[in-house]
Amino acid sequence: MALQFVSLPNVCSKRIHAQVPCSASTRAALSQGGWRSPRYQPALWSYDYLRSLPTSFHRRAVEQQNGRVQMLEQEVRSAMKDESAELSTILALVDDIQRLGLVFLFEEDVKRALRRYHSPDGGYKNRDQKTLHGTALFFRILRQNGFEVSPDVFRIFMDERGTFMESLGRDVEGLLSLYEASHLAFEEEGILLEAKEFAVKHLKRLNDIDIGKDLEYFRVNRGSVPALHQRMPLLEARQSIEAYSPQRDVERRLLELAVYNFNMVQSILQRDLQEMSRWWNDVSLANELSFARDRLMECFFWTVGMAYEPQFSNLRKGLTKVTALVTTIDDVYDVYGSMDELELFTDAVHRWDVNALSNLPSCMKLCFLALYNAVHEMAYDVLKQNGENIIPCLTKAWSDMFKAFLQEAKWKHDKVTPTFEEYMNNGWISVSGLVILIHAFFLSTPDVRKEEIELIETHGHDLLKSPAIIFRLCNDLGTSSAELERGETANSILCYMQDTGVSENVAREHIKELIDIEWKKMNRYQVDDSMFGKSFVRLAFNLARIAHYTYQDGDAHGDPDDRAKYRIHSLLIDPISLE
Repeated sequence: MALQFVSLPNVCSKRIHAQVPCSASTRAALSQGGWRSPRYQPALWSYDYLRSLPTSFHRRAVEQQNGRVQMLEQEVRSAMKDESAELSTILALVDDIQRLGLVFLFEEDVKRALRRYHSPDGGYKNRDQKTLHGTALFFRILRQNGFEVSPDVFRIFMDERGTFMESLGRDVEGLLSLYEASHLAFEEEGILLEAKEFAVKHLKRLNDIDIGKDLEYFRVNRGSVPALHQRMPLLEARQSIEAYSPQRDVERRLLELAVYNFNMVQSILQRDLQEMSRWWNDVSLANELSFARDRLMECFFWTVGMAYEPQFSNLRKGLTKVTALVTTIDDVYDVYGSMDELELFTDAVHRWDVNALSNLPSCMKLCFLALYNAVHEMAYDVLKQNGENIIPCLTKAWSDMFKAFLQEAKWKHDKVTPTFEEYMNNGWISVSGLVILIHAFFLSTPDVRKEEIELIETHGHDLLKSPAIIFRLCNDLGTSSAELERGETANSILCYMQDTGVSENVAREHIKELIDIEWKKMNRYQVDDSMFGKSFVRLAFNLARIAHYTYQDGDAHGDPDDRAKYRIHSLLIDPISLE
């Protein structure tokens, strides 16, 4: 298939005015009480505001610190190379590096340091005193960094009945570490399931703790945020920097380096954001399609959640285009098109044929051609780089998602609630996680192999499916109430309630258990080799993490509140000062 681009103004018969007119069939559906348009709030971030960000001054201020930063990096590397250091010292240092968002600076240094203490049987080297905190931290840090560690390391804390000793129930630091470690479990690791239940039970009993001084205890006890393993990395870095209380010299150096690094990363993100804002303004879908969500900033924030590191600018920009188009086209299916129009729209995308647009409303022509140009632009870049024509792979992914959108529209139009199995078979594709990951793979993988393309095309690998399922289920947990209010008939909670007759609370707990299952499937790929490279494995994990963030308090993408605005501001707008 030839790479080509289409000029939108030449294909569309006329430009659309501020209010896109509904077709007669759509108006009829609305008048019959069929579909109701959600009342989306306008964009919180204007094009003029984003264009005015003083990124050049910010970058200069960061660049002036280069000498100091290099010195700090060398001091941290020296601390990790110290072969006389206790295991507990190295583990604490690595934990700080990861929490503060510095792992991409020291990835190989971390691997070399941890290798000194890891034995082939998945246990410790040179470890005399074993505490619950130390063991749990060892387990978590090594699994996070790709080392095989057996959960049997926790058996020394279990009694003759095979349960955790009750005396551990007063060890707050140990319980918190055990709780975090349990989230790196693989399937069938019963010890870690028991560890999680034990830690949660005893943390909830410790009502005499001063939670104002123990943020992690507060989080676990109230269930207010996901576990550390499931949090958005850059947001965790900002919060860790602000909450840090350095006690050792190395911590002070790390904190200073983390501040410089965060501000440097932020300046690059601002540059990327401004470029994407210009692209979005030029495409003009937000101006032309008044019924659709204008969420350029939130879409860019998604990409920061997936890959904030400086070297991934092109990945972020490509994924911002993908997520912005997904958001707009999702609204075409949800609130605009009639069933006849949506059938034609889906068929046009399946055929990937601009000549199939003649009978479609102008808004669908605009969406298709914006999508067409974005896909061909990305495919052209990949073709230049490694000679692979990825258009068939990308268009299949979009076609599959559009078919899933259409199925949801049919359920809604016919007022049908499918079975839970039917819903999930469709929903893990309609949530767009698969489309995002497929584009992410090609945008982040310089040398694409035939075997990888085959895995991408079949959609069968856990690293494609599990993050998308987590995305779908987190989305449903956060948005189901609003969706039901506007007439949706299908989400995982409602379908499970219909299938089983259980209450909404029971259904929600079941959905959370399914999310845990998918995390366990993914966790294996932090340790075991997969057909995909480590960078893509990290992207897949981060898709699941940004889904947890986005829907933990509602819908921070479709209906962002003040908390979502504050978090975006803290990562993309406000630098950190080191006093």
